[in-house]
Amino acid sequence: MKNLLKKIFPVGAAIWIAAAALPFGSMAAEKEDTTRFVEGTTINGVQVSGMTADEAKAHMEEYFKGAYTLKVKDLDGTQELIKDTDIGYYLQVTGDLNAILQRENENGRKTGPGEDNSFRVEVNSGCDEGLLRQAMENLTFVKNATPTTDAHISAYEEGKAFTIIPEVQGTEIDVDKLMAAAKEALSEQRSVLRLADIDCRKTIQVTSLDDSLNRLCANLNQFKDVNITYVFGENQEVLLGTEIAQWIKGTSGSTILVDEAKAAEYVKSLADTYDTYGKPILFHASSGRDVTVPGAYGWQINQAEEVKALIQAIQSCESQSREPVYSHTAISWSGNDFGTTYVEVDLTGQHLYLYENGTCILDTPFVSGNVSRGWTTPPGFFTLNYKQRDKVLRGKLQADGTYEYETPVSYWMPFNGGIGLHDANWRAKFGGQIYQTSGSHGCINLPPKAAAAIYEHVYKGIPVICYNY
Repeated sequence: MKNLLKKIFPVGAAIWIAAAALPFGSMAAEKEDTTRFVEGTTINGVQVSGMTADEAKAHMEEYFKGAYTLKVKDLDGTQELIKDTDIGYYLQVTGDLNAILQRENENGRKTGPGEDNSFRVEVNSGCDEGLLRQAMENLTFVKNATPTTDAHISAYEEGKAFTIIPEVQGTEIDVDKLMAAAKEALSEQRSVLRLADIDCRKTIQVTSLDDSLNRLCANLNQFKDVNITYVFGENQEVLLGTEIAQWIKGTSGSTILVDEAKAAEYVKSLADTYDTYGKPILFHASSGRDVTVPGAYGWQINQAEEVKALIQAIQSCESQSREPVYSHTAISWSGNDFGTTYVEVDLTGQHLYLYENGTCILDTPFVSGNVSRGWTTPPGFFTLNYKQRDKVLRGKLQADGTYEYETPVSYWMPFNGGIGLHDANWRAKFGGQIYQTSGSHGCINLPPKAAAAIYEHVYKGIPVICYNY
């Protein structure tokens, strides 16, 4: 019998049978170990066969630190790889892997070619968007794409008419759309992103047959007859259409593209010529002296806003007159920009003059701030804040709840914070050197009758020019 067995199963064959039985024994053991995933189990595309839930979690998180690759396929099938390490990709498993294991156990831990043991679990994943965009832009089919351009109007060329340049459909990619598709693929831990599955080619938006584009081209050719006139009082600056045409860079859709740098240069030239704000205020005093008054007053063009306004004016294709957008305005463009109606306060001569339309209608002595007490009235160019009848002027509030002083006045006309013009019926004399040792707290003390007359003529915003020499 032994000899018969040896003939049927030679010794070598018996050893092969025993050895071949080992994997089936191992697979059977794995199938029976309910703490481990069955053979062929994948979670979010990662192979986790034979692992416990904790081992699978650690393996998945480690896998996405250097082993994960997203393949990007162009329309012609060309494939490029984006590695997780190139884009700062990270993943943390937040879902319940034990629930997947339990499902396998409840389903009888089935394995084999006919069984689908692929699962998905919730994860927290992401990447560095800057690195992802860089990776997208470096893809060959993105870098080597031919541009897609809308039909547009040619730039200005001297002696030539504006023409419509036809549209071109290229292979250019909308990187923002490609980014969105890549982010979605990465969030699902997909291994392949096919360009054929997403719509990310740039498409033509404006053709050469577009009615508005053709009308715009005709309008541009009329620029030689379009002038923009800036008005500065009696002065004018005319921006000719022939110069405007040289600023035209073409169009985007139906919008005229204007060279912003050239518009800004032109606006700056206007400001250099006409701005007076911040420059020394030269004043011819009633005494005949020419004095320089400190302070900030005058015209100042808001260059940034005026550039925007000028570009809009050009885009309208219509001749027009306009004043610039100002940061600061004054009263007049001729003579003194503060006009011919103002209050002149000669601090050295202690005398006030009220001018109306260039004529001095009132002058009076006054007493200003006490020099010896450090209350000297400061010089400067100011405007009247407001005027008020029957005001009680108060000093600083003291610790005992009373004020340093309380002085009722009938006519109050502030122009520099708490400093103003007002009547002082407690004084018998005004002018001279009184202010040196017996002056006010900084205000301009006036004879009551003069204060009443001044009150009737002044208004909010009237210039108040204080100076010394």
